[in-house]
Amino acid sequence: MIAFPKNDRVRIIKVEVLSDDWYVLNKTSFDYLRNNGEWQSQSRETYDRGNGATILLYNLNQQTIILTRQFRFPAYVNGLNDGLLIETAAGLLDTASPEERIKAEAEEETGYRVHHVKKVFEAYMSPGSVTEKLYFFVAEYDPDSKVSEGGGLDHEGEDIEVLELKFSETLKMINTGHIQDGKTILLLQYAALNLF
Repeated sequence: MIAFPKNDRVRIIKVEVLSDDWYVLNKTSFDYLRNNGEWQSQSRETYDRGNGATILLYNLNQQTIILTRQFRFPAYVNGLNDGLLIETAAGLLDTASPEERIKAEAEEETGYRVHHVKKVFEAYMSPGSVTEKLYFFVAEYDPDSKVSEGGGLDHEGEDIEVLELKFSETLKMINTGHIQDGKTILLLQYAALNLF
Protein backbone atom coordinates (compact mmCIF):
# COMPACT_ATOMS: atom_id res chain seq x y z
CA MET A 1 0.00 0.00 0.00
CA ILE A 2 1.22 3.48 -0.86
CA ALA A 3 1.88 5.79 2.08
CA PHE A 4 0.47 9.20 1.16
CA PRO A 5 1.55 12.35 3.02
CA LYS A 6 -1.06 13.83 5.35
CA ASN A 7 -2.99 16.59 3.60
CA ASP A 8 -6.45 17.78 4.66
CA ARG A 9 -7.19 18.79 1.06
CA VAL A 10 -6.72 15.28 -0.37
CA ARG A 11 -8.91 12.22 0.34
CA ILE A 12 -7.67 9.04 -1.36
CA ILE A 13 -10.57 6.93 -2.65
CA LYS A 14 -8.91 4.11 -4.60
CA VAL A 15 -5.47 3.06 -5.92
CA GLU A 16 -5.21 0.62 -8.83
CA VAL A 17 -1.93 -0.86 -10.10
CA LEU A 18 -2.05 -0.64 -13.91
CA SER A 19 1.45 -1.99 -14.54
CA ASP A 20 4.26 -3.37 -12.39
CA ASP A 21 6.81 -4.39 -14.99
CA TRP A 22 9.70 -1.97 -15.52
CA TYR A 23 8.42 0.39 -12.80
CA VAL A 24 4.98 0.90 -11.21
CA LEU A 25 2.11 2.71 -12.91
CA ASN A 26 -0.79 3.49 -10.54
CA LYS A 27 -4.20 5.01 -11.16
CA THR A 28 -5.43 6.90 -8.10
CA SER A 29 -8.94 8.25 -7.59
CA PHE A 30 -9.19 10.99 -4.98
CA ASP A 31 -11.20 13.96 -3.85
CA TYR A 32 -9.46 17.34 -3.80
CA LEU A 33 -10.57 20.41 -1.84
CA ARG A 34 -10.38 23.31 -4.30
CA ASN A 35 -9.50 26.89 -3.37
CA ASN A 36 -13.20 27.85 -3.58
CA GLY A 37 -14.05 25.33 -0.81
CA GLU A 38 -15.68 22.72 -3.06
CA TRP A 39 -14.57 19.08 -3.16
CA GLN A 40 -13.82 17.75 -6.66
CA SER A 41 -13.36 14.09 -7.64
CA GLN A 42 -10.22 13.53 -9.72
CA SER A 43 -8.23 10.63 -11.13
CA ARG A 44 -4.54 10.60 -12.00
CA GLU A 45 -2.03 8.07 -13.26
CA THR A 46 1.39 8.24 -11.64
CA TYR A 47 4.52 6.47 -12.82
CA ASP A 48 6.70 5.56 -9.84
CA ARG A 49 10.27 4.78 -10.80
CA GLY A 50 11.93 5.95 -7.60
CA ASN A 51 14.11 9.01 -7.05
CA GLY A 52 17.37 9.64 -8.86
CA ALA A 53 20.53 11.69 -9.01
CA THR A 54 22.55 13.31 -11.78
CA ILE A 55 25.97 14.93 -11.93
CA LEU A 56 27.94 17.33 -14.10
CA LEU A 57 31.68 16.61 -14.06
CA TYR A 58 33.73 19.70 -14.89
CA ASN A 59 37.35 20.77 -15.23
CA LEU A 60 37.93 24.52 -14.89
CA ASN A 61 41.57 24.42 -16.05
CA GLN A 62 40.67 22.66 -19.30
CA GLN A 63 37.26 24.40 -19.57
CA THR A 64 35.72 20.98 -20.25
CA ILE A 65 32.90 18.81 -18.98
CA ILE A 66 32.06 15.12 -19.20
CA LEU A 67 28.74 14.07 -20.73
CA THR A 68 27.39 10.77 -22.01
CA ARG A 69 25.51 9.69 -25.10
CA GLN A 70 23.11 6.76 -25.01
CA PHE A 71 20.03 5.35 -26.69
CA ARG A 72 16.74 6.37 -25.04
CA PHE A 73 13.77 4.45 -26.42
CA PRO A 74 11.09 6.96 -25.27
CA ALA A 75 12.97 9.79 -27.04
CA TYR A 76 13.26 7.60 -30.15
CA VAL A 77 9.51 6.89 -30.10
CA ASN A 78 8.83 10.62 -29.74
CA GLY A 79 10.77 11.57 -32.87
CA LEU A 80 14.47 11.71 -31.95
CA ASN A 81 15.76 10.08 -35.16
CA ASP A 82 18.55 7.89 -33.78
CA GLY A 83 17.28 7.92 -30.17
CA LEU A 84 20.70 9.00 -28.89
CA LEU A 85 20.59 11.65 -26.15
CA ILE A 86 23.55 13.57 -24.79
CA GLU A 87 23.20 13.65 -21.00
CA THR A 88 24.85 14.08 -17.65
CA ALA A 89 25.56 10.82 -15.83
CA ALA A 90 22.54 9.77 -13.77
CA GLY A 91 20.84 6.88 -12.05
CA LEU A 92 18.13 5.80 -9.67
CA LEU A 93 18.89 5.84 -5.96
CA ASP A 94 17.43 2.43 -5.13
CA THR A 95 18.41 2.13 -1.44
CA ALA A 96 21.52 4.37 -1.55
CA SER A 97 21.80 8.00 -0.50
CA PRO A 98 21.91 10.52 -3.37
CA GLU A 99 25.63 11.19 -2.70
CA GLU A 100 26.58 7.49 -2.64
CA ARG A 101 24.55 6.69 -5.73
CA ILE A 102 25.85 9.54 -7.87
CA LYS A 103 29.49 8.74 -7.10
CA ALA A 104 28.88 5.15 -8.23
CA GLU A 105 26.93 6.25 -11.33
CA ALA A 106 29.63 8.73 -12.35
CA GLU A 107 32.23 5.98 -12.24
CA GLU A 108 30.05 3.33 -13.93
CA GLU A 109 28.95 5.62 -16.76
CA THR A 110 31.94 7.91 -17.34
CA GLY A 111 34.89 6.02 -15.86
CA TYR A 112 35.80 8.95 -13.59
CA ARG A 113 36.03 8.41 -9.83
CA VAL A 114 34.98 11.49 -7.88
CA HIS A 115 35.31 11.77 -4.12
CA HIS A 116 33.83 15.19 -3.43
CA VAL A 117 30.42 15.96 -4.90
CA LYS A 118 28.38 19.09 -4.29
CA LYS A 119 24.59 18.97 -4.27
CA VAL A 120 23.29 22.08 -5.99
CA PHE A 121 19.50 21.55 -5.99
CA GLU A 122 16.59 19.07 -6.18
CA ALA A 123 13.79 19.11 -8.75
CA TYR A 124 10.73 17.20 -9.92
CA MET A 125 11.30 16.78 -13.65
CA SER A 126 7.82 15.79 -14.82
CA PRO A 127 5.45 16.23 -11.84
CA GLY A 128 2.28 15.89 -13.91
CA SER A 129 2.76 12.14 -14.18
CA VAL A 130 6.10 10.94 -12.76
CA THR A 131 6.82 10.79 -9.02
CA GLU A 132 10.62 10.98 -9.40
CA LYS A 133 12.62 13.70 -7.67
CA LEU A 134 16.15 14.27 -9.00
CA TYR A 135 19.10 15.35 -6.88
CA PHE A 136 21.52 17.48 -8.93
CA PHE A 137 25.28 17.42 -8.25
CA VAL A 138 28.49 18.87 -9.64
CA ALA A 139 32.06 17.65 -9.13
CA GLU A 140 35.49 18.48 -10.46
CA TYR A 141 37.41 15.88 -12.41
CA ASP A 142 40.93 15.69 -13.79
CA PRO A 143 42.73 13.19 -16.04
CA ASP A 144 44.06 11.32 -12.99
CA SER A 145 40.53 10.57 -11.78
CA LYS A 146 39.89 8.36 -14.84
CA VAL A 147 39.86 4.77 -13.54
CA SER A 148 38.07 2.95 -16.38
CA GLU A 149 36.53 3.44 -19.81
CA GLY A 150 33.05 3.84 -18.31
CA GLY A 151 30.18 2.94 -20.60
CA GLY A 152 27.70 1.70 -18.00
CA LEU A 153 26.72 -1.80 -16.95
CA ASP A 154 25.95 -4.43 -19.59
CA HIS A 155 23.46 -6.28 -17.37
CA GLU A 156 21.44 -3.03 -17.08
CA GLY A 157 21.36 -2.71 -20.88
CA GLU A 158 23.65 0.32 -20.84
CA ASP A 159 25.78 1.10 -23.90
CA ILE A 160 27.11 4.55 -23.06
CA GLU A 161 29.58 6.70 -24.98
CA VAL A 162 31.66 9.10 -22.86
CA LEU A 163 32.12 12.62 -24.24
CA GLU A 164 34.63 15.20 -23.06
CA LEU A 165 33.49 18.55 -24.48
CA LYS A 166 34.47 22.17 -24.22
CA PHE A 167 31.96 23.85 -21.92
CA SER A 168 31.38 26.73 -24.34
CA GLU A 169 30.43 24.25 -27.08
CA THR A 170 27.80 22.57 -24.91
CA LEU A 171 25.88 25.81 -24.50
CA LYS A 172 25.77 26.14 -28.29
CA MET A 173 24.58 22.51 -28.50
CA ILE A 174 21.50 23.44 -26.46
CA ASN A 175 20.63 26.14 -28.99
CA THR A 176 21.14 23.83 -31.97
CA GLY A 177 19.10 21.01 -30.43
CA HIS A 178 22.04 18.62 -30.08
CA ILE A 179 21.43 18.60 -26.31
CA GLN A 180 17.74 18.12 -25.50
CA ASP A 181 17.85 16.38 -22.12
CA GLY A 182 16.22 18.49 -19.38
CA LYS A 183 18.46 17.52 -16.47
CA THR A 184 21.55 18.19 -18.58
CA ILE A 185 20.32 21.61 -19.69
CA LEU A 186 19.62 22.55 -16.06
CA LEU A 187 23.11 21.56 -14.93
CA LEU A 188 24.76 23.32 -17.87
CA GLN A 189 22.84 26.50 -17.05
CA TYR A 190 23.88 26.13 -13.39
CA ALA A 191 27.49 25.77 -14.51
CA ALA A 192 27.25 28.85 -16.75
CA LEU A 193 25.97 30.91 -13.82
CA ASN A 194 28.10 29.51 -11.02
CA LEU A 195 31.19 27.63 -12.24
CA PHE A 196 32.62 28.86 -15.54
